Amino acid sequence: MERPNAWKAYNDAALAELDKLCADYRAFISQNKTERECVTASIALAEAAGYRSLDAAVAEGRALKAGDKVYAVSHNKTLMLVNLGCAELEQGVNILGAHIDSPRLDLKQNPLYEAGDMAYLDTHYYGGVKAYHWVATPLALHGVVCKKDGTTVNVVVGEDPTDPVFCVSDLLIHLAADQMKKPAAEAVDHENLDVIVGGRPVVIDDEKDAPKEPVKQYLLDLLAEKYGIAEEDFLSAEIEVVPAGAAREMGLDRSMILGYGQDDRVCAYTSLAAQLAVENVERTAVTLLVDKEEIGSVGASGMTSRFFENAMAEILALAGNDSPLALRRCLANSRMLSSDVSAGFDQLYADRFEKKNAAIMGHGLCFNKYTGARGKSGSNDADAEYLALVRDIMDEGGVAFQTCELGRIGAGGGGTIAYILAEYGMDVIDSGVAVLSMHSLWEVTNKADVYEAYKGYKAFIERA
Repeated sequence: MERPNAWKAYNDAALAELDKLCADYRAFISQNKTERECVTASIALAEAAGYRSLDAAVAEGRALKAGDKVYAVSHNKTLMLVNLGCAELEQGVNILGAHIDSPRLDLKQNPLYEAGDMAYLDTHYYGGVKAYHWVATPLALHGVVCKKDGTTVNVVVGEDPTDPVFCVSDLLIHLAADQMKKPAAEAVDHENLDVIVGGRPVVIDDEKDAPKEPVKQYLLDLLAEKYGIAEEDFLSAEIEVVPAGAAREMGLDRSMILGYGQDDRVCAYTSLAAQLAVENVERTAVTLLVDKEEIGSVGASGMTSRFFENAMAEILALAGNDSPLALRRCLANSRMLSSDVSAGFDQLYADRFEKKNAAIMGHGLCFNKYTGARGKSGSNDADAEYLALVRDIMDEGGVAFQTCELGRIGAGGGGTIAYILAEYGMDVIDSGVAVLSMHSLWEVTNKADVYEAYKGYKAFIERA
């Protein structure tokens, strides 16, 4: 069953709305390349739309009622937005859930060293990456350094046109005969993804006082001067190495977007935009932007933490019902779209897909009934009744959508946060935007799919 290309249905008004949404989205992912940056920017947008801190409401003992909008934050890396509806919370809420972490390189706790009269930062890769993608390409540093005196220093280097950039070196082709014989997974050792950050030594008149590692010392002097950072401060730092540069329009027709971190910030941004665009709702609308999905949704800021459940308990209490049973009923009666990307069909690798069940670029919002691998291992397999409801909502909202699988059976697989929320007994299905070159440094989306995701998410929280 072939679904039509979404572009064919757009009038001038729809094209103008699409262009505005995609321009805002490109700016968002260009400026926010870490979880912390995404949370900070999202809070600013939410506060401008009338959302207020849940922590403040709890501290004040302020009752919550229909029409109130609150947000909660976990470890500055996970965000929950709640627009209270007029229906009783025990009847359930409508949830959009996306993740804001992306594959990258993280600095190790003791990262800085000197070798061959050059200074390097040692890294540990995060999430599923192909190591050979990360060599000989411009890189930027984003993150925070937390000092013992309680101050936090924000670091972003490599994004401004006047900034320096960084890179991981590659072996020159002239000496790469042995490397070229290796499988792709072994061509570049993950332990060798060290970032070159300097090549100039400190010059001391008296050689007796010269440091043993003069290039490293030059870097430490720069860090102390610009940021007030000492080498020991790396022990309590979170610095991420990401591709340098802004997301760009792609194609002569400007129909696509090329950018870093679109898995899964394309679904995070469209979920956020949909949540903020809705004023009054029948059922309470919730958007979750979470961390750690790329490494199993673990940790205090991942979806397996109790953050969501605890925040919902606080909201129920402030709404006048602090019964543990009410919380259980609320969660079990909820409905969710696990907003995560899917693999776009790529003609150059057509044998990795089964085309009639593949996500076609430009054909709208994707619904994956199941993800996982092999025999649906590790997946949330949505039931037929919920699929029928979702189809009705999308058709009523005029949303272009398609159903798909991540790839051909046995070709691989992947997972999302869907199964975690499904453990409460709520209805959950994966839905998102098709992406080409997923987990590469620069991923590709189609503007029509971005627009239809926004429309679909908005229709869901308004109608589910």
